[in-house]
Amino acid sequence: MELSIELKNVTKQFNLESGDLLAVDDVTFSVGAKEFVSLVGPSGCGKSTVLRMVAGLIEPTRGEVKVLGKAPDYCRKQRFFGWVAQDPVLLPWRNVLANVCLPLEVAGRLDKASTEKAQSLLRLVGLEGFERALPKQLSGGMKQRVAIARALVLEPSILLFDEPFGALDEITRQRMNLELLRIWSETSAAALLVTHSIAEAIFLSDRVVVMSPRPGRVKADIKIDLPRPRTTDMLRSQEFFNYTNSLTEALFHGERGA
Repeated sequence: MELSIELKNVTKQFNLESGDLLAVDDVTFSVGAKEFVSLVGPSGCGKSTVLRMVAGLIEPTRGEVKVLGKAPDYCRKQRFFGWVAQDPVLLPWRNVLANVCLPLEVAGRLDKASTEKAQSLLRLVGLEGFERALPKQLSGGMKQRVAIARALVLEPSILLFDEPFGALDEITRQRMNLELLRIWSETSAAALLVTHSIAEAIFLSDRVVVMSPRPGRVKADIKIDLPRPRTTDMLRSQEFFNYTNSLTEALFHGERGA
């Protein structure tokens, strides 16, 4: 399989004033081309640290991270990544279209054709007609749609999601999961998602990588063999229930009270 992301024996240690902190230890997994993989694990287990190493924002202490066969820092500078975080981080004085166009401006690629591309992305995420709206006029789910459109505007090869729907209510979150799959299916990008939600990980992913409490290690790498496109009916299926049990067992096996 062609690999978009590859981590080999990756360890990250932070040197703090209070002492050394081993955040991630000997992590190995990969993400194939056009594959959707989720990282799940308890708070503080290093999921976001892994995501930042993939993005080239921090370097591993030991081990190797490759993105499209190259160093993550190179891919970041080439703008191969699209990033969506829990906070959409929209500039409040810029309207929706201007927020989506911001990466184009930074990259020096803003022109008529790219602006039309941004407008087409707003149609894709269901925000046609809101181009001139300010962030304060949008709901939480709408703001995240803007953030997703902004992440896609440079046509990235890798999409990185750090709890993008964690602040949303459950109904809106499920709707956004459906929207995310629909939007992702129209790209050729590989995706790596950090989430605390077992159900979300199963519903979105081709594979789920389960991490241990800190220091984060890979406890399991579970293939999700549900057909695409995914539907909400699958949430009530025996197969989905079985995957939920498998991930729950992987997460809590060996812990006190589990």
